[in-house]
Amino acid sequence: MSKIAMDRKRHRLRRHRSLRRRLSGSPERPRLAVFRSLTNIYCQVIDDERGATLCASSSRDLVRAGALEAARAGSVAGAEKVGADIGAKAKEKGILKVAFDRGGFRYHGRIRALAEAARKAGLDF
Repeated sequence: MSKIAMDRKRHRLRRHRSLRRRLSGSPERPRLAVFRSLTNIYCQVIDDERGATLCASSSRDLVRAGALEAARAGSVAGAEKVGADIGAKAKEKGILKVAFDRGGFRYHGRIRALAEAARKAGLDF
């Protein structure tokens, strides 16, 4: 990994730690944590008090299930499908309100697409 890539990762992790000082998931309002890699996007709804993942979704799961083409897994369209999927899974478990944890990533592109699709699916944050 190049020095520039390492610096970029270090700065993102610093932003994430700063965000996590203020943001925590509870049983009433669990945390919707998002991680994006170059090729995929992952999210999970977490109750931090119990340390338990309540539900999760990723572009890899959707590709495996045949709901998403592998070539589009890391795109904005893939993020929208993952957001809709996590919203449906959360509503199925009775979760309507979440705290959005963008993982130190900027709120644009795939992160924004996932968040807006989750909102359309019924999650409030």
